[in-house]
Amino acid sequence: MMQAVALFLAAALAVPAWAGGDASDGHTHAGEAPAPIPVTSGAPRAVAATEDFEVVAILEGRHLMVYVDRFGSNEPVAKAKVEVEGAGLKGLAKEAAAGTYVMDLAATIPPGKHPLTISIEADDTADLLSATLDTSVAVPGVVHAHYRSEKIVWIGAALLLLAAAGLIILRQRRKKAGGLS
Repeated sequence: MMQAVALFLAAALAVPAWAGGDASDGHTHAGEAPAPIPVTSGAPRAVAATEDFEVVAILEGRHLMVYVDRFGSNEPVAKAKVEVEGAGLKGLAKEAAAGTYVMDLAATIPPGKHPLTISIEADDTADLLSATLDTSVAVPGVVHAHYRSEKIVWIGAALLLLAAAGLIILRQRRKKAGGLS
């Protein structure tokens, strides 16, 4: 019995190593590594760029986060005057960190496409950017539907596991009784 368990464990551990190949000799059965998927937020956003600035505005609850970078170097723009107008908003965004500005909202922005005008004054450069904040798309929740085929596979796997456990117990009882060698 212990030999069967040891053989099973050895096979279970050897299969993943064998299926992946041996990378030391350059031979592998694994395919190319997939390209990393960028992490994105489903929050409504507006994007605009000019030759001086690049702006991304993201609506997070009752805050409008405005990220301002230099277009050429992608360097965060610190200590700038950032004014936002549109979608029922009008006012200055306060600097929370270098290149990050926050505007608190008095009320939620209704669903729809809202044109925004973002004015930026930094050092000796001033620019006016136009963007559209689309709040019409609801942020989707992660929903995992359990299909019938998925349930059948799980039930089948559980039944196989129970059958294997039952056979092992039956074999141990017969071995103790002297029925099997």
